[in-house]
Amino acid sequence: MTHWKKFITAGLAVLGTAALIAGCSGNAGSSHSAESLQSAPEKAFVIGLDDNFPPFGFHDKQGNLVGFDVDMAKEAARRMGVKAEFKPIDWSAKEAELKGHKIDAIWSGLSITPQREENMLFSRPYQNARQIILVKEDSPIRSKSDLAGKTVGTQEGSTGLAAINKDTDMKAQLKDLKLYSDNVSGFMDLKIGRIDAMVVAEVVALYYNHQNQAGFRVVDGGYDFVPTGVGIAKDNQALKDQLDKALESMHEDGTASEISKKWFGEDITK
Repeated sequence: MTHWKKFITAGLAVLGTAALIAGCSGNAGSSHSAESLQSAPEKAFVIGLDDNFPPFGFHDKQGNLVGFDVDMAKEAARRMGVKAEFKPIDWSAKEAELKGHKIDAIWSGLSITPQREENMLFSRPYQNARQIILVKEDSPIRSKSDLAGKTVGTQEGSTGLAAINKDTDMKAQLKDLKLYSDNVSGFMDLKIGRIDAMVVAEVVALYYNHQNQAGFRVVDGGYDFVPTGVGIAKDNQALKDQLDKALESMHEDGTASEISKKWFGEDITK
C-alpha cells in the first residue's frame, strides 16, 4: 500500500483539487475502420470511456475531460495522424458499443481478461493493475474471510466484478452484492455505510481516498495484477496494428513514462 500512496500523493501536487462530475451521455456514432483512419488525417478516432473514473478519465473544475488515459489516447491519436474524440459510455454496455462500431476503441483502464478477449482485440498492454478490497478505516473487516454476511459493492461490468465472480467461496458467503454504474457512486455508499466493502482497482481507490480524505483503507489479501490495454473490435486488426505501433513508440521514447509521472508521480507503464 505504501508504494501506491507514494505516487498518488505525488500526483496530487500536480492535479490540485478536482471536481468529479458524473455523467455517461453522448450519442455520437462511429463507423470508422482502421483504413479510414489512415486515409483521412482529420478523421476522428472515437474512444469510448467511463468519464467518472478518476484518475484515468474525469472532468476537472472547468468541465474539461482530463486524466491519464485521456492524455495517453490523445498522444497515440496524434502519432496515428487522427484526432481523439471521446464518447462517455455505459460501462456495462461497452462490448455492444464496440461491436456495433459506435466507437472505435475502449480506452478506460480496461483490464485484459480471457473473457474479454473472446469479444474484442486488445492493444499491447500499457500498464498493470490489481483489484483490492476497500473498507472504512474503522471497519472490523481485516481479511476476505471477514466479508461473510456483509454487503459488497463493485462497478457493473468491471474487473472487480469478474474477480468477485471468480472468487466463488467468498461470493457465496456475502449477504448481498451491489453493482454501480460508476466507482464514485460506490465510494459514496461505502462512506455512508450502505455497503461494507468495495472491490475496485487499487490505484483508483487510493487516488479517490487521498483526493477526498474519504477515510478508507485497503484490506489485506487483494487480487493478482492484470495487464491493461485498449479494446478494439474483433474485425479491426488494422487499427490494432496502428495503435500498437503508436504505443510502442510512446514507450520507447519515454512519452508514456512522462504522462504516467504527471498523474502518478512515477512510471506505472513499465
